[in-house]
Amino acid sequence: MKPKVTVIGSINIDLITKVSHWPKPGETIICHEFLQLPGGKGANQAVAAARLGAEVVMLGCVGDDPFGEFALNNLRNEGVLLNYVDQVRDFDTGKAFITISEGDNAIIVVPGANLACTPEWLAKYEKVIAASDVILLQMEIPIPTLMEAARLAKRYGVKVVLNPAPFQMIDHDFLELIDVLTPNEHEYQQLKPVLTDYTGILIVTRGEKGVTLITQDGVIEKPAIKVKVADTTGAGDTFNGAFAAKWSETKSLEEAVDFAIMASALSVTKIGAQSGMPKRDEIDAFIKEWGGDR
Repeated sequence: MKPKVTVIGSINIDLITKVSHWPKPGETIICHEFLQLPGGKGANQAVAAARLGAEVVMLGCVGDDPFGEFALNNLRNEGVLLNYVDQVRDFDTGKAFITISEGDNAIIVVPGANLACTPEWLAKYEKVIAASDVILLQMEIPIPTLMEAARLAKRYGVKVVLNPAPFQMIDHDFLELIDVLTPNEHEYQQLKPVLTDYTGILIVTRGEKGVTLITQDGVIEKPAIKVKVADTTGAGDTFNGAFAAKWSETKSLEEAVDFAIMASALSVTKIGAQSGMPKRDEIDAFIKEWGGDR
């Protein structure tokens, strides 16, 4: 049987404009390229895990609108199970308005239906969490809901992985429920004040510098794999989805980290977040061809 990963998190639509320069206050400029793409860290990580062989159940909310249909159709086409994604009438589907110019970007996120993911909403899906091997969380839905998900998982012996992005400070009570925490190096620095008593596993992703694995047994530095980089968008989401998929399959921490490093390395060789995420056969081929050069 396939390992079951339940992703509890955000489902968004990314509305991307590319412009020649940043508009000044009061200025109207012409956009020369517009893209509408599926997004949201929860949805991104669900796609990554599904492409890599896990049975992925998504728990989340979208609006009862065309954007919601667009997001659900994309997830459905990726093989993500959507029986427990609710279309709600009181909110629009979450959106990220992304402007790209001069080699940088500016992002405005409108959470929308992601705010409907309340602890009360989650309670009806307790059996779904209980039947999981791993639950994968991010921080684009309300923190009380994430804490309730982690409590339910602990009740049934289900492992909890939290990607603390986008960054929000979390407290000791929440940390005690987390088996694996996966901050990037900036999030790790911000979390240090509350990590002094953390006894779980830390996996710090550091981009081209690799990954630092911190357990009660010590620290292991995992160098990155050298590839030709086309676009780093979605690399972190690929890493988290790949780690959850492999860890639920093998239960080997180091094997899962190595697998996730390979997946994220492959993802940056292509353009786009979800569009750049590799499939299992691509990683298998990469393992055979890769000469071990880190």
